[in-house]
Amino acid sequence: MKILLTGATGYIAKRLLPFLAKDGHAVVCAVRDRERFVPCSSLQPFIEVIEVDFLKPKTLDKIPKDIDVAYYLIHSMSNNNDYKTLEANAAHHFVKAVSNTQIKQVIYLSGIVNADFLSEHLQSRKNVESILSTGDYALTTLRSGIIIGSGSASFEIIRDLVEKLPVMIAPQWLNTKCQPIGIKDVLFFLQACLLEPKVYHQSYDIGGSEVLTYKEMLLRLAQFRNLKRYIYTVPIMTPKFSSYWLYFMTSTSYSLARSLVGSMGVEVICKDRRILDVFNVETEGYHKTLQRAFKRIASKDLLSSWKDAHISGVSNFSISDFLEVPNFGCFKDRQVIRFANRAQVIANIWSIGGETGWYYANFLWKLRGFLDRLCGGVGLRRGRTNPHTLNVGDALDFWRVLYADKEEGVLLLFAEMKLPGEAWLEFKIVNNRLLQTATFRPRGIFGRLYWYSVIPFHLFIFKGLIKALARNK
Repeated sequence: MKILLTGATGYIAKRLLPFLAKDGHAVVCAVRDRERFVPCSSLQPFIEVIEVDFLKPKTLDKIPKDIDVAYYLIHSMSNNNDYKTLEANAAHHFVKAVSNTQIKQVIYLSGIVNADFLSEHLQSRKNVESILSTGDYALTTLRSGIIIGSGSASFEIIRDLVEKLPVMIAPQWLNTKCQPIGIKDVLFFLQACLLEPKVYHQSYDIGGSEVLTYKEMLLRLAQFRNLKRYIYTVPIMTPKFSSYWLYFMTSTSYSLARSLVGSMGVEVICKDRRILDVFNVETEGYHKTLQRAFKRIASKDLLSSWKDAHISGVSNFSISDFLEVPNFGCFKDRQVIRFANRAQVIANIWSIGGETGWYYANFLWKLRGFLDRLCGGVGLRRGRTNPHTLNVGDALDFWRVLYADKEEGVLLLFAEMKLPGEAWLEFKIVNNRLLQTATFRPRGIFGRLYWYSVIPFHLFIFKGLIKALARNK
């Protein structure tokens, strides 16, 4: 069958796509920026990529008329005051667009909305469900608890807190109850509902087999990792202070932290477990989901990460807009060095950042990341999804991968740190020489003052970096 997969660059969609392709379905991947979508070669025969934006109705005529099913995986965790309107508009445009096709079913992944009081984001999810239900097709809604899996935002935040803080003075919402579910179970339900008449025009809560508080989740992860942790909750943290606490203690962005704090005061517990009877299955417990997540991390085989789906440095970011590195009105730092072993240099470049670090004066890179966090930026804590693989659109510390081609020997990064301008960092191999170019396009007088103030550090850092990259280890 032919399936429309929206949000194809997102965490869930990137996990779901291989399963749909394995089952022989033709998958139409809807993305806002084609340059950010780099599926592996084994998936190519099963997919078609279309560049659409559900906030721009004129782009939606690219949706094929012969689709049978659509997965609606479009979500926002923005702190934009108008995000509720944007989510509603996207849903309205989607309904109108697919009404001109032969679609039979839409499967929507939402959040559990059983509490009497809902956060703004959960209320928006519920509103989107209402809008999607107006279409001329069968809507199936899966209302999920927080998702635990390697690369998921919830898991990475919990892991950050446990592994970095022996003692936590935490907000009182850590005592809120929730029902976490493993990514494996989420993917099972998404696939099982495909053209299943039993689930047409139905909404289901999906969660794991245990109800836990966030504090219990932290302590049980600590136990799993053989770490001794102490957690004390205090009632004096306001939502804003709690957001900053989460932002500085974990790798999350401030906008995501703010959204999560709003929802963490709400109990997300399954009202019923009807869907288990429909498919005669049981979901896994929290311990099992942790085992799976850390097994995937240990194998260094992360298919997707929330960090790669989140653009935090530039609004309306499109990779194609930044692929051409400008020259006019820009400052540049160029370094060139000869090397003996091309394969080693490529390996060095493709391993840069994350746990490997930046090879030279790493403490200064960390300091720059810390200063970026103080200014509300992403800092270095995002790391990288895979230690040796880079794809277009990947997050790499406070950079975003714009172009990556090992055969060419070219890696182009764009800065997502807080800057009075725009910055690129390019590594390029020409014959037996490595060319390293840092480009900065300043914004006004403050941009120029910034560049001149960091020149002494650049002279030191960039010379040391290129020498380390060219070293034959």
